[in-house]
Amino acid sequence: MTAFDLSVRFFLQAAVVLAACRIVGAVFARLGQSQVVSEMIAGVLLGPSLLGWAAPAVSAYLFPPDSRAILYTVSQLGLVLYMFLIGAEFDISLIRTRARSATAISVAGIAGPFALGGGLGVLLAGNADLFPPGESAIEAAIFLGAALSITAFPMLARIILEQGLTKTSLGTLALTAGSINDALAWGALAIAIASYQRDPQIAVLAVGGGVAFGLFATLALPRLLAPLGNRVAREGGIDAPTLVLVLTVVMLGAWCTDAIHIYAVFGAFLVGIAMPRGRFQEELRRILYPMTTSLLLPFFFVYSGLNTRIGVVNTWGLWGIAIAVLAAAILGKGVACYAAARWHGESHREALAIGTLMNARGLMELIIVNIGLQNHMIEPSLFAILVMMAIVTTLIATPIFQRIYGPPPPAGATRSFAE
Repeated sequence: MTAFDLSVRFFLQAAVVLAACRIVGAVFARLGQSQVVSEMIAGVLLGPSLLGWAAPAVSAYLFPPDSRAILYTVSQLGLVLYMFLIGAEFDISLIRTRARSATAISVAGIAGPFALGGGLGVLLAGNADLFPPGESAIEAAIFLGAALSITAFPMLARIILEQGLTKTSLGTLALTAGSINDALAWGALAIAIASYQRDPQIAVLAVGGGVAFGLFATLALPRLLAPLGNRVAREGGIDAPTLVLVLTVVMLGAWCTDAIHIYAVFGAFLVGIAMPRGRFQEELRRILYPMTTSLLLPFFFVYSGLNTRIGVVNTWGLWGIAIAVLAAAILGKGVACYAAARWHGESHREALAIGTLMNARGLMELIIVNIGLQNHMIEPSLFAILVMMAIVTTLIATPIFQRIYGPPPPAGATRSFAE
C-alpha cells in the first residue's frame, strides 16, 4: 500500500477503534468495570479472535499488515503521554511515610510470581506450542517469571484515578509499590532478552542507564523545570511555547529509557514526577488528559488485540496450562502482596485492596508479551494465554475493590478512608 492509502485507511481505523471502545465501555460500565478494562476487551474483539474470525474480509480491509507500524507508533505516543500525566499527579510527599511498606509489597509482588512463573517455565520449556526451539529452560523461566511478576502500572494508576484514590495514602502506596515492582520486573526481562540474544550488555545498559536516568530525573530535572512552574503560576496558564517545551522533554525522556531497554513509559513517568506542581500540574491535565485517554490510548489495546489469537489455545493441554498460569499469577502476586502489606501493619481492608490492585496485569502485561513475541521468545499460544491472564486479573480488580470500598465517588472527588 502507498503512504496515501495507509493515511486514508488510518482515519477509518481510528473511527472504528474509538467507536468500538465507547460501545464496549458503555456495556462494561453497567457491569461496574473500568473503562480501561473495556478497552482491553475491545482490542481483542477487533483482532483475529473475533472480527478476524467472524468477518475475515472486513478485518483484512480495516487492519492490513502494512498499517501495523502506524498503529504501533500512535499507540506508543498514547502510552507515553498517559504515563507522563500519571507521573505529574504522583504525590511524592506521601512516599516517605509509606516507603517501607511499598518496598516490602513490591518485593513480595516480584518474588512470589517470579518463583511460581519460573517454576512453570522450567516445567514447560521444550513445549513447541509455547516456546521456540532452542530456548533453554533458564530463559523460559526468566521470561515467564517476569511476565507473571509485572503489575499493570498504567492501568493501576487509571483505576486509582477512577476510584478517587489519587491523593490518598492508599493510592500512593499502591502506585509506589507498583512502580518499584515493575522496575524490578523490567530488569528481569532485560536479563531474559540479554540471555536469549547472548548479549549481557543489554542487561548492564538497562540497569546502569536506568539508575543514571532516574537520578537525573528526580534530582536535577525538577530544578531545571521550576522556572516554568513559577511562570505558569504568575500568568495563570500554559502558553504554546511552554507546552511545546514540556512535550519535547517528555519525548526525550521516553527516548532515553527506550534506548536503554527499560521501555519508554518509565522515562515519561519520571519526567512527569519532575514537573512543577500546583497550577502547572492542573493545566497539564486540563490540556492533555482528555485527548490522551480518549483518542490515543485505545490504539495500544487494538494493536495488542491484533496479535492475540485465542483460537490457537485449542487443546485441553493448553487450556490446562492457561489455568495453571492464571492460578500462579493470582497466588504469587495478589496473595503475596496482601501478606506483605499485613506483615507491615496495614489493615486487612487496605491489604486486600493493595493485593487486588497489584494483581492486575493489563497494560504492562500486554507490553511485555508483545516484546516477547517480537523477539521470538514465545509462541502465539503462550502469547494468547498471557493475554487472557492479563484480562482476567484486571477484570476482577475493580469488582473486588468496589466490594471492599464501595462504588467510586463522583468525578473529581477523593475517597475518605475514615469510615
